[in-house]
Amino acid sequence: MFKKIIITSLAMLLVGGVVIGSGLKSYVSTGYERVAESVKDTVPTEFQIDRARKMVRDLDPEIRRSMEVIAKEEVEVAELTRRIEDARTKSDKDKGDIMRLQADLQTGRNVFRYAGNTYSAEEVKDDLSRRFTRFKTADATLESLEKMRDARQRNLDAARQKLTAMMSAQRQLQVEVENLQAKLKLVEVAEASSDLQFDDSQLARAKQLMADIRTKLDVAAKLANADTNYHDEIQLDEPSSDNIVDQVAEYFELSPPHVGEIATASYQE
Repeated sequence: MFKKIIITSLAMLLVGGVVIGSGLKSYVSTGYERVAESVKDTVPTEFQIDRARKMVRDLDPEIRRSMEVIAKEEVEVAELTRRIEDARTKSDKDKGDIMRLQADLQTGRNVFRYAGNTYSAEEVKDDLSRRFTRFKTADATLESLEKMRDARQRNLDAARQKLTAMMSAQRQLQVEVENLQAKLKLVEVAEASSDLQFDDSQLARAKQLMADIRTKLDVAAKLANADTNYHDEIQLDEPSSDNIVDQVAEYFELSPPHVGEIATASYQE
């Protein structure tokens, strides 16, 4: 489908270019950008997240190579530092020897004795000259080594900072990718929920059915209760009096009044 869209769009642009002439290049460029954007919009988000996760994971070999380069440079800088320390120790000793010879010559003597051997003043001067020349060369070499070591140490520190920043950025990207994955899942859940359309009429019918069942059960209960009352049996006792006066007197256990008293009370009222 994508191929068909691209071919169709480019064909239309080519036809338009024949008519327009010199503006063909801009039309082709604009059309390509639009087609590319359309194709990009059709790519599923899940696929884009997987692609981002792979790009973050592809940083691992680069980080590994950087770690190897830094480790190698650390070893070389450490070896260079050791050489500088040895050269500095030798330089200090050579300087002490030169100062000793120089001090001896300043005494003005003609003969000097060192380690059981006797040397003339001229021989001592020649030896001092050779020692001093070598010392100056070694001292310049030592200074160059220290400058080179310092420069490499600065580069090493910068490489360490870059590696740390790269590893931190990779971890941050990994977190962001997982956050995007979680957001995508939430969007999918929300979209799935929005697709659930409830039919109000179906809900109303369900409620009415429940009401009908409840009514039917109530009627059945009343009929079952009515069946327990037997009205066709012979009445053995006299029916109770419906006179309200008698009912009140019976309830409160009052003695029945005489007829004359009832009449007098009525007359007085």
